[in-house]
Amino acid sequence: MTNTLSLFRTTPRIVMGPDAVDTIGQEVRDLSATRALIVTDNGILEAGLINPVETSLQKARVKYEIFSNVPSDPPYETVDACVEEMKDFNPSCLIGLGGGSAIDIAKTAAVLFKNPGSIADYFGVDLIKKPGLPTIILPTTAGTGSEVTPIAILSDEQDKLKKGIVSQHLFPRSAILDPVLTVGLPPSVTAATGMDALIHAIEAYTSVNASRMTDMLASRAMELLYHNIRTAYANGNNIEARSSMMEGSLLAGMAFANAGVTAVHAFAYPIGAEFHIPHGIANTLMLPHVMRFNLMGNLSKFADISQAFDMPVEGMNHLGAAEMGVEAIVRLAQDLQVPKHLSEFDIVEKDLPLLAQGVMKVTRLLANNPRTMTLKDAEEIYRAAL
Repeated sequence: MTNTLSLFRTTPRIVMGPDAVDTIGQEVRDLSATRALIVTDNGILEAGLINPVETSLQKARVKYEIFSNVPSDPPYETVDACVEEMKDFNPSCLIGLGGGSAIDIAKTAAVLFKNPGSIADYFGVDLIKKPGLPTIILPTTAGTGSEVTPIAILSDEQDKLKKGIVSQHLFPRSAILDPVLTVGLPPSVTAATGMDALIHAIEAYTSVNASRMTDMLASRAMELLYHNIRTAYANGNNIEARSSMMEGSLLAGMAFANAGVTAVHAFAYPIGAEFHIPHGIANTLMLPHVMRFNLMGNLSKFADISQAFDMPVEGMNHLGAAEMGVEAIVRLAQDLQVPKHLSEFDIVEKDLPLLAQGVMKVTRLLANNPRTMTLKDAEEIYRAAL
C-alpha cells in the first residue's frame, strides 16, 4: 500500500438492483437529454435484453436509435463507424448496453463526437482534451467494471495489441446495474467474465498504487466474487448469486480504476489480440503463473487473498498462505472449466518471444506490478502457461 497522496474517483451516480433497467428513461431525462443512441451488439438484440431499455425510453418519450455493430474485442475503427452514425442522428447522450466491448465503444464514441481526429489519436493517458456526450452504462455481464472506470480498451489489429485510453472524460455519468440482465448468460460467459472481475480485484489489491480505500473495495470484491461465482456458473437463475457477482464486479471496478491492474492484464493483451482469446479467458490462463511470479513482491498482500477466499491459513507463514491462494485459483478455474493452457489456442513455443515483447510494451500496467519484470521473465511466464 502506498503512503503517498492518493486520489479516488468513480462514476457519480449508480443505480443497482433487480429491475433497475426500468429507470433508464428517467436517467436520460435527468440529463436533460431527449435523444439517445444505444450502443450494443447483435447478441444483446437476439437475446431480447434491449426490450426493457426500449420500453423505458418510450415511456419517457426519449427518441433513440441503435448502433449494434460492435464485435467482440472491437478494433478501434468501430468507434469511428459509430461516430459516423451519430452525425445524422445527433444524440444528446449515449447508452452502453452489453459487456465490456459495447460499453467501451459507447464511452469512446461519446468523447470522439466532441473531439477531433480518430480515437487512435488518444491511446495513452489524459490525451482527451474536452468532455464528450454524457453516457449511461448498463452492463449485461458481471465482469469488466467499465461502468465505473475512466478506461477503455480497444484492439489495434495492425500492431496486434489491445491498447488503452485513460481519461477522466471516460467516466460515465450514470451506471445502472440490474442483475436480472445477467440471468441468461451461458455458464462459459459467466465463468470468463466473473474471473475477469475477480482478477481486477486481485490486481487492484496487490498494485503498488493501492490505497486504504481501494484495498477495502478490492477485499470485499474478492469475497463476493470468489464465494458466488461457482453458484452463478452452476445455477444462472440464482438471483442472489447474480446480484453478489454484479456488486463484486462493481467494487472491483472502483478499486482498479484508482489503483490500476498489473501484469496479468499485460500478459492477456498480446494473446488476446494475436490469437483472439476472449479477455476473461486470457486473464484466467495467465493468472496463476503471474501470481506465482509476483508473490515475493508483497507476500503479506498475497496471503490476505487466501483469507478473503476463506482458505485454512491459520498458523501458516505468509509464503505458505500466499501459495495456498494460487492453488485456490487453479481449483476455481478447473471447477469453472476455463481452459488451462495456451496450447489449447494453438500457441506454440516459437510464438513466445514475440508475445513477451508485447507484454513489455504495456508499460502502463507493468508500472503497477508488485514485482519488477524483465523480458526473460515474461517469456518464462508464458512458457509456464503453455
